[in-house]
Amino acid sequence: MLSRIPQSPDRQFRVNQLEKPVSKIKILMEVHMQKLISLVIPVYNEEENVQNLYFELREVAEKNNLNCQFVLVDDGSKDRTIEKLLEVAGTDPRLKLVCFRRNFGQTAAMQAGFDHAEGDVVITLDGDLQNDPSEIPAMIKKLDEGYDLVAGWRKNRQDKFLSRKLPSRIANKLISRITKVQLHDYGCTLKAMTADVAKNIQLYGEMHRFIPAVAAEYGVKIAEVPVNHRARVAGTSKYGISRTFRVILDLLTVKFFLSFAKRPLHMFGALGMLSSLAGGLILTWLTVQRLFMHVPLANRPILMLGVMLVLIGMQFLCFGLLAEVLIRTYHESQGKSIYAVRQIIRPGRGGTAPEEMHSRKVVNLA
Repeated sequence: MLSRIPQSPDRQFRVNQLEKPVSKIKILMEVHMQKLISLVIPVYNEEENVQNLYFELREVAEKNNLNCQFVLVDDGSKDRTIEKLLEVAGTDPRLKLVCFRRNFGQTAAMQAGFDHAEGDVVITLDGDLQNDPSEIPAMIKKLDEGYDLVAGWRKNRQDKFLSRKLPSRIANKLISRITKVQLHDYGCTLKAMTADVAKNIQLYGEMHRFIPAVAAEYGVKIAEVPVNHRARVAGTSKYGISRTFRVILDLLTVKFFLSFAKRPLHMFGALGMLSSLAGGLILTWLTVQRLFMHVPLANRPILMLGVMLVLIGMQFLCFGLLAEVLIRTYHESQGKSIYAVRQIIRPGRGGTAPEEMHSRKVVNLA
């Protein structure tokens, strides 16, 4: 049986009374020396920042005795980002550099980082130095309180108001309202999560900013902590206000998957029944007028509207049934589970199993 590594620095450790007292900070360091922490960082044309980024990551890891893996994903940079990084980190065994053949976007880079991360904890941050690496220990400490995902909140964001902060505030309120996952800052890349959360998330399109909402589908515990945000000192931003429209479209996709991915007939069926009911009422009223009031039906566009609504309703019902077949085929062919288990408790059985979102975790109560 595998023994569980203590998850919280506040747990009591047995210390020989003859030994000197051990501080909580030292205990925390010892615990995380046993954990591997993967730092996932997408970079794109960051030749002016990548060396300082590595120096800051290395300093944080060594200062806090963190057992880190640096997973940097180069998203098809056209400058000397890779060369600059290898100049200072080419001999560091903690570095794992994933190089794309071309620019696939931040979401693809984030997913590649999750796929290549080997740590027990995965932390994501931007490569432009606006996310402060010194916040990493605080994120890990919050994660140790029993949360599965900790999101950063750029409470004092150092960006332009009209082009960045205002659209972000509107988007955050809209996303929180629609997904029902209340966060102040969905756009902050600085996040910490357990490995089982990172490995069970599948990102598409521009959905990296919706990681908390996607993870919430599995019932994970989410916390949000204020983090330091710094102004960009070198390089140029790769994102503009035009991405707001892509965020809205991706939000519709996330809402559909969160609410109807496992029961699409509920959505299409409801639309179909409403449309058919409206069309049926129109046709019924026209029939009453024709039979009892002797009102002619010729040259009445409302007749065509009633027929069209009934046909559209039937089409929606057919779409729903086809979607149900596709969902069943998807889950059954790939062995996808429709539920997520946090743990299975079996009193009297010894040992524990590693915690995963779709596998068993056995807890010893004997």
